[in-house]
Amino acid sequence: MDFVILQQLVVSLGLGLLLGLERERSEPSIAGIRTFPLISLMGTVCAQIALAFGGWIVAAGWLALAAVVVFANLAKQRQGDNDPGITTEVAALLLYGVGVLLVVGSLGAAIVVGGAMAVLLHLKEPMHRFAAAVGENDMRAMMQFVVVSLIILPVLPNQEMGPSGVWNPFKIWLMVVFIVGISLGGYVAYKLFGAKAGTILGGIIGGLISSTATTVSFARRCASQGELAPLGAFVIMIAACISLVRVLLEVAAVAPGAFGEMAPPLFAMWVGCVGISGLLYWGTSGQHLPMPAQSNPAELKSALVFGGLYALILWAVAVAKIHLGSTGLYVVAVISGLTDMDAITLSTAGMVTAGSLESAMAWRLIMVAALANFAFKWAMVAVLGSQSLTRRVTVAFAGAALCGGLILLLWPAGRMG
Repeated sequence: MDFVILQQLVVSLGLGLLLGLERERSEPSIAGIRTFPLISLMGTVCAQIALAFGGWIVAAGWLALAAVVVFANLAKQRQGDNDPGITTEVAALLLYGVGVLLVVGSLGAAIVVGGAMAVLLHLKEPMHRFAAAVGENDMRAMMQFVVVSLIILPVLPNQEMGPSGVWNPFKIWLMVVFIVGISLGGYVAYKLFGAKAGTILGGIIGGLISSTATTVSFARRCASQGELAPLGAFVIMIAACISLVRVLLEVAAVAPGAFGEMAPPLFAMWVGCVGISGLLYWGTSGQHLPMPAQSNPAELKSALVFGGLYALILWAVAVAKIHLGSTGLYVVAVISGLTDMDAITLSTAGMVTAGSLESAMAWRLIMVAALANFAFKWAMVAVLGSQSLTRRVTVAFAGAALCGGLILLLWPAGRMG
């Protein structure tokens, strides 16, 4: 037997079983764990036959399946089931197409579509909760994100301009879309889980949206509720850990070719911070604190502010490199890192990709910015939080600073020209 044909049939059967199991467990429907595999195999077999006899076989099979689905739905309604939902019916028709795609298209694409279908079907309740939780302001902000990503971005000129030729409007705005997208993902998680999020998940979600905002929120809450200081310190540290995860994602997206050299020291810093978070967790004594309300990060104003900041950092890094050397670059990193880690990370990673900055220098600049960011957050805790919280955060951040300082001193230098 032809191995490719057998592979197509096996993958088709597996995807059908996956979808059928999900439907069987979720709700009574016209198709379940036996019918869905048959539908996917039907699509695959029809496509294999069509290679020899023509594409009309695929179309005929699809029409036949559609007729069966319609009649099965009518029969279900005659039995008193007046549920107007057609999710299973649409899934059955799409699964037939996935079976066909296994033969005439890409095996990988078919697997991705099948997996996405399973996830969408399984997340029915969380997605309905999310839709119900989205208010008018949230919807308007999401539409603004559509404007930012799908309307503004395509029309911007993709060419260098401005002083030193460091500004490319398209690439600058692409980074805005990227950063807002990461934060929006965290906001979606907040809407899905909300107050039900546990302490660890709450810190992770807060870090994805904004680790700085999370630090401010918990510092203020602990100022009025001193007994929550152990939990507040833990959440603040978790959010700081997630800001380092954001940095790694940004480096991977902007400078994939240099990721192998830039990521290890940054990952080592993350591991150290996770270890400190683990120690803080033992001191929480099972406390729980609901997540504070989060603002939507997709607001157009926020996007414009970050775009301006990113453009400014791009120019400052380029000028410092030309006129001030490495000392000037570190000054820019410190100033930028005080309030925002994303701009300096994206700008230095972009310069590495362009060949104007060595990766060994780039990750060191990011590390310095991270240490400056820890210092800024500590200052906010000291001003806004309780003395108990400040003491705990001081110890935790001092440990993080020690970890980062040792990495800067002991990590192999490489080339930093």
